[in-house]
Amino acid sequence: MSKLWGGRFTKNTNQLVEELTASISFDQKLVNEDIQGSIAHVQMLAENNILTNEEMQTIVQGLNRVKEKIENGELTFSVADEDIHMNIESFLIDEIGPLGGKLHTGRSRNDQVATDMHLYLKNHTNDIIKLINQVQSAIVKQSEDHIYTTIPGYTHLQRAQPISFAHHLMAYFWMLQRDKERLTDSLKRINWSPLGAGALAGTTFPIDRKRSAELLGFNQIYPNSMDAVSDRDFILEFLSDCSILVMHISRLSEELVIWSSEEFNFIELDDSFCTGSSIMPQKKNPDVPELLRAKTGRVYGNLFGLLTVLKGLPLAYNKDMQEDKEGMFDTIETVEGALQLLAPMIETMKINQDTMRQAVNQDFSNATDIADYLVTKGLPFREAHEIIGKIVLYAIHQDQYLLDLSLEEYQQFSSLFENDIYEILSPEHVVSVRNSYGGTSPEQVSNQIELAKQTLN
Repeated sequence: MSKLWGGRFTKNTNQLVEELTASISFDQKLVNEDIQGSIAHVQMLAENNILTNEEMQTIVQGLNRVKEKIENGELTFSVADEDIHMNIESFLIDEIGPLGGKLHTGRSRNDQVATDMHLYLKNHTNDIIKLINQVQSAIVKQSEDHIYTTIPGYTHLQRAQPISFAHHLMAYFWMLQRDKERLTDSLKRINWSPLGAGALAGTTFPIDRKRSAELLGFNQIYPNSMDAVSDRDFILEFLSDCSILVMHISRLSEELVIWSSEEFNFIELDDSFCTGSSIMPQKKNPDVPELLRAKTGRVYGNLFGLLTVLKGLPLAYNKDMQEDKEGMFDTIETVEGALQLLAPMIETMKINQDTMRQAVNQDFSNATDIADYLVTKGLPFREAHEIIGKIVLYAIHQDQYLLDLSLEEYQQFSSLFENDIYEILSPEHVVSVRNSYGGTSPEQVSNQIELAKQTLN
């Protein structure tokens, strides 16, 4: 039998079964982690006199040559060898002879694959955190230039109150900050070592799991060998964190799509992040944010796919768990790709300040400030609210905005109105007086940006 596990079997594996059960088509992404874990494992074996130093050195040298040959495209992965672990072991035996078979002493593919994924996910979680930093930096850079740029703020997608454009952008900074903190916290659980747990019950060899964990940079080892080989919570947590992250990316992308439309015309995306139409030459389509918005679905799908795989599994390892990898790989590629595009797209977008300024002058988003104005004159807020509602209705019928009405027209609704109402209604004033902590005033937005810079540093 050519299989490394073939001693028990009298027939060759059905070709269709081989294709179904093989994972090498996708788990070859784990090649570096698999070799890294194997080197740490044999070093630990030698330190505990399970292998000799000469055997350990020969195996490590062989693994490094295998890695080099894979990187140079000199080796071809085989479906017959099923997965990355058995392919590398097979390559190693070809490289150094039967001694390569000692690589698997004191471990199982079950703890080996779990170790590989812990290592892989740790590396890419750190990469994603760095990419989030880049997007946050782009947001801060744009925000610094637009503290005094006024834009309509919306609720229910209806104009609500004028705000600083920087204030609007910075909301996404803090969303991304929470995403980064969630991912950072997840590293506590990703950074556990299952190596040495064996198939499910540990091993008879006198291994030192703490040493192999130390060699691989893990902070903790699983106390229970069955949990070690069957746990995929760390992947679920990562997929969950990424689902929230891509939801935030999708919300920002939606705003970029809306703002870049002719109806809004608040921003213009750089040509390098847009495409044209095959039939309508005037079109400039915001394809990048549209696709980033759409990618949310596949990340959600990867999370729910793995939740479904795991929900009915008994302990310990089951072949079902082979389905844990493709969704994880896909999510990493999707999220990293999205973040790599988002940062430069934000940095290069043009802000149409005049259009934004015109928008806040031609709406009723300053109405709340008239109510507050009457309250400062001694009128109960509920009465003031009713009066302003009538004034807005009157202005709509007159085809005017609040700043267009004369003092005499205001005084038809309340004798409390005076000439200072026009200063109160200016968009700049409306923004500047919202000076409570976290508010949209230039002072508060400047403080917020400084806090963001400190957070990034």
